Amino acid sequence: MLQQVTVKTDDRKTLKPLLKSAIENEMKMVRLGLEHTRARLEDFEKKYQLSSEEFEHRLQSSESAETVDFSEWRMEIGMLKLLERQYKALEDAELD
Repeated sequence: MLQQVTVKTDDRKTLKPLLKSAIENEMKMVRLGLEHTRARLEDFEKKYQLSSEEFEHRLQSSESAETVDFSEWRMEIGMLKLLERQYKALEDAELD
C-alpha cells in the first residue's frame, strides 16, 4: 500500500535535492549493512553447514538449543530482514 509523507517548505528548489541526496546516502549505508550482514550469515552457514533458512526452521521447532552463536545468528537474520525492508522503502521513495 502506497503511503505518502508531506514535507512543506518555502524553498522547494533547495530542499528537494537535499532530500534526494539524503535518501541516496542512506541507501549506501543500508547497502553496506546488507553486505556485512550477508557476510556474517555466510560465516554461520559455513561453520554449521546449514542454511539460515534451515537454521531458523530448526530454531522455531525447538530442534536447536540456544547458544551464544545461535543467538547472534538469529539476530543477524532479523537484521537482514530489517535492512531489506529499509532498502526497499528507500528504493521505492518518490520525490515530487
